[in-house]
Amino acid sequence: MLDFEPFLLSFKLAGITTFILFIFSVPLAWFLSQTKSKSKPVLEAITALPIVLPPSVLGFYILISLSQNSPIGSFFQDTFGISLVFNFTGLVVASCFYSLPFMVQPLQSGFESLNKNMLEASYVSGKSKMQTLLKVALPNIKPALLSAIIITFAHTVGEFGVVLMVGGSISGETKVASVAIYEMVEVMDYTNAHIYSGIMVLISFLVLLSVYVFNKREKHKVL
Repeated sequence: MLDFEPFLLSFKLAGITTFILFIFSVPLAWFLSQTKSKSKPVLEAITALPIVLPPSVLGFYILISLSQNSPIGSFFQDTFGISLVFNFTGLVVASCFYSLPFMVQPLQSGFESLNKNMLEASYVSGKSKMQTLLKVALPNIKPALLSAIIITFAHTVGEFGVVLMVGGSISGETKVASVAIYEMVEVMDYTNAHIYSGIMVLISFLVLLSVYVFNKREKHKVL
């Protein structure tokens, strides 16, 4: 019988990760889009690192950073009694690092595409930078906003290397869909591997289709 628990765990992980990254990435992307600081390329490079780093490398360093032997890991263990590795909490932290650029970059591109005169008019009318971000900028980058949210969610659902390094494969805790597929292939259970993989392909296709359809409708509204 097919076990859908890994999919539910994947969706839970993706939902929490997307929510956290949205809260964190909106001000970061806004800052990167508006700043003229010489440090901007450095910040952009750091933000984009997860795209080019092998998942095993990123997962290894996250694992080391969150382990009980590290300052961060020992602090959470001693203060809150929370272990940040080989459990769901660790997966959330690792996924936030790995999916960060998939949330930040579409938002930054959206902010950079805004009409500068519109932003200047907002400032001249007395609105603060925060009010301009929330009431002017965000409502005018709906396609970029939706793309960032959906792609981040889908990317987190499909992640394998980082979650395996940091969370392992604990049923009901860290065994997400991608890890379950890997284990099925290991034991040559190709029937269920096909079913799981087919579901993942369908989800990915529907996610991308929804983004393209929405963006096309938004462009037609503008025209």
